[in-house]
Amino acid sequence: MDRIDKRCSGTGAVQHRAALPRGAGYSVAWFALIVVISVCAAGQTAPKRGLHFAPNGNFDGSGSYLPGKIGFNLADVSNIRQLDALPDGVEGLAWIGRCNGVDAAFLDSVRPYIGNPKLFGFYLADDPDPRSIARVHTHACKAEDLKAESDWIHVNVRGAKTFIVLMNVSSSRTPSFENTYNPVNSHIDLFGIDPYPCRTELNGCDFDMIDRYVLAAESWGIPRKAMVPVFQAFGGGKWRADGGGQYALPDAREERQILARWRVLIQNPAFDMTYSWGSQNGATTLEKAPNLQAVISAYIKGRDRPQSE
Repeated sequence: MDRIDKRCSGTGAVQHRAALPRGAGYSVAWFALIVVISVCAAGQTAPKRGLHFAPNGNFDGSGSYLPGKIGFNLADVSNIRQLDALPDGVEGLAWIGRCNGVDAAFLDSVRPYIGNPKLFGFYLADDPDPRSIARVHTHACKAEDLKAESDWIHVNVRGAKTFIVLMNVSSSRTPSFENTYNPVNSHIDLFGIDPYPCRTELNGCDFDMIDRYVLAAESWGIPRKAMVPVFQAFGGGKWRADGGGQYALPDAREERQILARWRVLIQNPAFDMTYSWGSQNGATTLEKAPNLQAVISAYIKGRDRPQSE
């Protein structure tokens, strides 16, 4: 959720003025006490506002950034034209979707973004899998290939973050990320954690699933400060859950509970991610769910409260 920050002024201090109330026996109309509180210590940087990301279908035919209308400010971009067209206050997370190391195709994808002030970072892979599984995929995404890509970006695109969404290689009841990717073996900066707790076979939502995923990622060496919470805002379509049912679109009350659980577990993430703005695989998503748009917008703007759930 966005934090309401007081920015440092040029002098590195913010002044707060407190007036003394007129009391009995005072013959003068008002006294004032000026209290100067130095909010930003020497050398301290003011924290950035929160960033909020909802991938897929972010732009209409004229190039307008659609999720921005409810407060999202980190765009899913796939080319430099989309990044350049973003409105003020919106940054871009560039989709790369490659795990072959620093080859020619990777360089062609990344180089156009170098030096662009609107760039936040690169979305290198979604659910990469280090395993080679017959009839599923034959190309394993090796940690060393992600490491090479992330290292190249850190050297050549200064300040850019690298991001992947992790694949759970076990079940939703006993999630595990062992032998996949962490900051040590991949040099990736940020890791999306995506339990989707609302499912038809549950006749509702298993909110404890969120805790299980976070603990599993932590046990594999991913610190919470490197985790990006992924909120469920989709349901239906052709996606299948591991319990045999479908993912179910949360209602407004359930969405608030998802947000509240994440807020306790991961405080002040680098950004948060709502999956998904646009539809994939026939699912109903946030762009077609005005009730969830209202909930997410309130969360982004800091107008929600836990007691409203």
